[in-house]
Amino acid sequence: MLVVSIVALMSFMGVLTETSMNVTFPTLMREFGVSLSTVQWVTAGYLLTAALVMLTSAYMKRRFTNRQLFSAGALLFALGDVICGAAPAFWVLLAGRLIQAGCVGLCTPLMVNIILDVVPRAKLGTYIGMANLIILVAPALGPTFGGAVAAFASWRAIFWSTLPLALILLVIGRRVIRQYTDTERYAFDWGRFAVLGAGLIALIVGLNAAGTGGWLAFGLLLAAAGGLLYWFYRLSLRPRRALFSLAVFHQPAFLFSFLPYVLLQFANVGINFLLPNYVQDVFAASALIGGLILLPGSLFNGFGQPVYGWMLDRFGGPLPLYLGDALFTVALVAFAAFGARMGVLGVTVAYLVFAIGRSMAFGNSVAFGLKHLSRELQNDANALYNTGQQVAGAVGTTVLALLMGAVQRPGYSHAQNVAAGSALAFWLLVAIGVVNAFLYARLFARTKD
Repeated sequence: MLVVSIVALMSFMGVLTETSMNVTFPTLMREFGVSLSTVQWVTAGYLLTAALVMLTSAYMKRRFTNRQLFSAGALLFALGDVICGAAPAFWVLLAGRLIQAGCVGLCTPLMVNIILDVVPRAKLGTYIGMANLIILVAPALGPTFGGAVAAFASWRAIFWSTLPLALILLVIGRRVIRQYTDTERYAFDWGRFAVLGAGLIALIVGLNAAGTGGWLAFGLLLAAAGGLLYWFYRLSLRPRRALFSLAVFHQPAFLFSFLPYVLLQFANVGINFLLPNYVQDVFAASALIGGLILLPGSLFNGFGQPVYGWMLDRFGGPLPLYLGDALFTVALVAFAAFGARMGVLGVTVAYLVFAIGRSMAFGNSVAFGLKHLSRELQNDANALYNTGQQVAGAVGTTVLALLMGAVQRPGYSHAQNVAAGSALAFWLLVAIGVVNAFLYARLFARTKD
């Protein structure tokens, strides 16, 4: 757990800065003179880059040592801190965030792979929950930390204050991280990686084009994304070099846990972006309040992880997955039906219920899937879980930002337009809760638990 904790803390740093920046968007828009659809790339671009790095995690695990991967992640984070903290223009800030994304892209899969190396299958839920506790406390602290820093100092202090801790973790990690499996030298499949990466980038950029009214670009880029993803599939039928195996999708335990997992992440990252901006625009709250509304829910999200994992190990999958999805869906119905009348306190309470349900189902979706896969497929599955999570987060931020600004009625005030657009986003997330219930039913019907 010491080794896992060090790696998880490095991922924690990446998530902390990501969620801290969400509440600074209004400040960044004023300082750099950019639109909401542009500034959201601070989050969407970060998540997309992390996803591209995570695509390589199955290869990285077999090719490089745990210490090498951790050291690379920590150095990328520190370099990104320096660039972002000193950024004179928005594009420099964005470049720094893309560099920092390498930290989460390397360290998050590494944490789970170390657990898979040493933890018995019967205890995977508990140990993954304990590791997730460290990472998922970051969303609890991030918005509050970011809001406080923006209110009392400068958003740049987010990066300067995390730099010393990153360097300390680098030194400690170099001393304590060990190797539990053998590494081997073999060629990386740059061709498949480039095709898949281009497809994901086209998807996110296309969605962002819709947010700026570029519907022609939206259609062309989505068509290009579809074509590239199909090309990747064809190349993967007879792979000649190492990336990851799509054979894992033939396993019901993976497929019907992977789909709810990415949909939950779509909802989580999207709503963590939406709500701080929602209360500032609709209820005229400050950036600090925008961060504080997420604090109670995010604390339960993080600190509840070991309990939720224990529930999976002790009672099996149906209890935490069905219960988590039910709480998730009920909270979103409340947002959709009563959002503009809830006030800051009501939003805070509804988010608390949402966060408990989402986190109960989220981590256990992965743990349940990994429990029912052979060791030969676990590294590939872990790479896909983590990549899917990051892509879904980037898509979630983009889609919910698009819906939030979709309503522009002439007779409405800005607050009323934002409230109406956000209601569309909330109903979309309610639909995700219903779909997940169906997917979990398929999961339990196709596996023995």
